[in-house]
Amino acid sequence: MEELLPLTQEWDKTFPRNPKIGHRKVTFRNRYGIVLAADLYTPEGGRGKWPALAVCGPFGAVKEQASGLYAQAMAERGFLTIAFDPSFTGESGGSPRYVASPDINTEDFQAAVDFLSVQDEADPERLGIIGICGWGGMALNAAAADTRIRATVASTMYDMTRVTANGYFDAEDSEPARYAKRKALSAQRTADYRAGIPARAGGVADPLPEDAPSFMREYFDYYKTSRGYHPRSLNSNGGWNVTSSLSFLNMPLLQYSREIRSAVLLIHGELAHSCYFSRDAFAAMGKGNPCPGNKELLLLPGVVHTDLYDRTDIIPFHEMARFFHQYLA
Repeated sequence: MEELLPLTQEWDKTFPRNPKIGHRKVTFRNRYGIVLAADLYTPEGGRGKWPALAVCGPFGAVKEQASGLYAQAMAERGFLTIAFDPSFTGESGGSPRYVASPDINTEDFQAAVDFLSVQDEADPERLGIIGICGWGGMALNAAAADTRIRATVASTMYDMTRVTANGYFDAEDSEPARYAKRKALSAQRTADYRAGIPARAGGVADPLPEDAPSFMREYFDYYKTSRGYHPRSLNSNGGWNVTSSLSFLNMPLLQYSREIRSAVLLIHGELAHSCYFSRDAFAAMGKGNPCPGNKELLLLPGVVHTDLYDRTDIIPFHEMARFFHQYLA
C-alpha cells in the first residue's frame, strides 16, 4: 500500500487539457522509499498495450509545467505517458524538501520505468524516457544504467554536474574555483545544521538585474509570468536548497553516456546558451560507442533554451514520435 500523498485533483497545469486524452493521478515508490506523484496520460481510442514514456524536467519545474505538456502531447501521438515530480519536490514525497541529487533523481527515472513496466496498458518491452533541461542529463544517466529503457529523448539538455563544477561555458573549470565552491557549501552545511532548516538558493531572480544575461530573461519570462508560473515550482518561487550543489560538484553525470546502447535523440535550439551540452554529449556518445548508429542530434535554428519548454509551434513532437515509434517498434 503506497503512502497517501495530498494530490491536487483539479486541472492546475500551465497548458490546456485535451479532453480526448485520458488523465489520472498515480503514485509509485523509488528504491529509496520515496513516493513520487505523477500524472498518467492515456491515448485516445480505448485500451491496448501501448509503448510507454516517462517524462521529467526542467530542473526546478513541476509536472504541471513542461513535462506535463510533453506527456500529453506524446499521448496524443499514441504513447502511454507519465509526467512525474522528482523526489523532494512538487507533490512527491521526501524530506527535507527542495533537495536535488544526481543519484536519487536518476533513480526517479528508473522508478518511473518500474511503474510503467507493470501497468496493464503498457508494453514492458517498449519503454522510453524524456528528460527536459536538467533532467535531460538525468535521462542519459538513467539510460546508461537501465537496459529496460530502449529509447531516450533529451530536450534542451543541461548537464547539471558539469555546469555546477565548471560554471557556464566551463569558465570556472579549475581546482581553485571548485575549492571555493566547496568551502562555501561546507560552511552552509554548518549554518543549516545550526538553524535547523536548509537555506534556499532562491528561484529565478525577481526583479531581474539590469545587466541580466539573455538566458536569465528567458527564464524569467517562463517561470515568473502567467506563461509558466506555478505555485509548486521551485524556479517560480524559492528555489533549491543551497547545499544541493555539493553532490553535483563531485559526480560526473554523463561519465558512461558513451556506453549507452539504446537509442538517443538530443534536441536543442541553436541559439540556446545551453546548446554546447547537447553538442558535446552527442560527440562523446560517438566515441567508442557499441551502437553509434542509433544516436541523433537535432538542432533547431533560431530557437533558444526555453522555447523548448512550451512553444508547441517549435517543439518537434512529430520528430519525437517518429523516433520513439522507430525504436519502440
